Amino acid sequence: MAARPFSRHLAELVTELAGRVGDRTALVSGERSLTYAELDERAGAVAGGFRDLGVERGDTVGLLCTNRWEWVVAALGAMRLGARVATFNTFARAWDLEYMLGHSGAELLVTLDRFRARDYLETIVELVPELNEPGFASARFPRLRDVVVIGDADVPAGARRFSDLAAEAPAPVPVSAADDAFVLYTSGSSARPKAVPLQHYGIVENGFQIGERMGLGDDDRVWVSVPLFWAYGAANALPATLTHGAALILQPAFDPGEALDLIEGHGATAGYTLPNMTSALIGHPEFTPERTRTLRRGLTLGTPTDVRRAAEGLGMTEVANIYGGTETYGNCCVTPSAWPLERRADSQGPPLPGVALRVVDPETGAELAHDETGELRVRGYVTRGYLDGGGSEAFTADGWFRTGDLAAVSGDGCLRFSARATDMIKAGGINVAPSEVEEFVALHPDVRDVAVVGVPDPVLDQVVVAFVVPRAGTNLTGDAVRAYCRDRIAAYKVPARVHILDDLPKTDTGKLARGALAALDRPREAEEAR
Repeated sequence: MAARPFSRHLAELVTELAGRVGDRTALVSGERSLTYAELDERAGAVAGGFRDLGVERGDTVGLLCTNRWEWVVAALGAMRLGARVATFNTFARAWDLEYMLGHSGAELLVTLDRFRARDYLETIVELVPELNEPGFASARFPRLRDVVVIGDADVPAGARRFSDLAAEAPAPVPVSAADDAFVLYTSGSSARPKAVPLQHYGIVENGFQIGERMGLGDDDRVWVSVPLFWAYGAANALPATLTHGAALILQPAFDPGEALDLIEGHGATAGYTLPNMTSALIGHPEFTPERTRTLRRGLTLGTPTDVRRAAEGLGMTEVANIYGGTETYGNCCVTPSAWPLERRADSQGPPLPGVALRVVDPETGAELAHDETGELRVRGYVTRGYLDGGGSEAFTADGWFRTGDLAAVSGDGCLRFSARATDMIKAGGINVAPSEVEEFVALHPDVRDVAVVGVPDPVLDQVVVAFVVPRAGTNLTGDAVRAYCRDRIAAYKVPARVHILDDLPKTDTGKLARGALAALDRPREAEEAR
């Protein structure tokens, strides 16, 4: 077991490690490698720059960036001033970003200029056209004061470069372990993403315990391509690695060929994967077991077959099986890495220290006996609520979080996940709320009605499939609907198939027969409907 850190605040944790193991590598990002001392120094310089821009305790700094060293430094710099960091999904399009930027109330936005085919700066200027003028004031986002750009692109007159932020580190300001560290946006059962604030102490303590279950040590090099804006990254990979004084090997976004290069080139000993990522790595034409021979441990989720595939196919013999969500600080259950593989594959393990589980009858709320499947509820390291105060129905009067999942707890306290009780779609490990996609597709002028469901997929677990009823007199096609979505919403929300129907199936009471839709999904007919 690693020495438990003293600090319960992420920025203070890095300062603690800088004083204790300052010459140890903290992260590797592209050609850049930072020790813990260098990471702390750069976070201080950025904090000074943010201070000069007026950022103070209680403010919100929005962060739109792939997995890069600047993401970590910007987050830590904001936290040193007592600000919280709202992480924005880098798959998002203008429609998504407009909501998150406005909802978060961010006073300052840090954005990457571009990545691959995505031009983030162009999207931000589309949303904030005033940014082309010095000293801009946004009519759409009145709280937004400054935009800071990471990268080499020409910046608008009203924006600043991240590389110009360096300033003298500010004197320590009062911060608290109970301050919000992150606000993470996650798809829920509502039409728009839910904003989940997570406090420093919970992220540090729960992250440390996740690392303990993984068996992390200070000599580990942890490959992370899962997005840092996601709970699996920000509330899991980041604190688990930092609390153990290990090194983060950051990949900007998952690409199997590049991932193999990183794992092999840096001798990664641990990794964060998902079933579709594992399959992509093993299925890559340049994969050989020798290339991942240094991997020993890590995290994954999925079926017993998925866990065994990560252990046996990638050589992650000590891989841990997990369960959790954004509201539960990433993971609330993790199998100990020392368990036999079959035991790790068979369950998601016992709850982490400080976490309690309860399984109840979904209809009556009565607590069920061991091994009985019902609605799972969690208490302990759980968000105190959503940013806008909504979603109170997700919490019981006595403080339990209703996960909306079906599961059972065995006599030895291990969780066995069964199924999602809601209509949530899990596309490549990312939650997609059908109602969110429906809300957007319904904006198309030729759409009269729309319904969205998740359909099983051998690679991605599920894919999004839409059923659209056109307005009378139009010639709407499935191709047109998909093109409309591709240009405006995140790629994982874009329907894999669109079926054009005369009407949506209804129950005898007139409600949408959502369960009947999946049976209508015939890929060949969908192609013909386009």
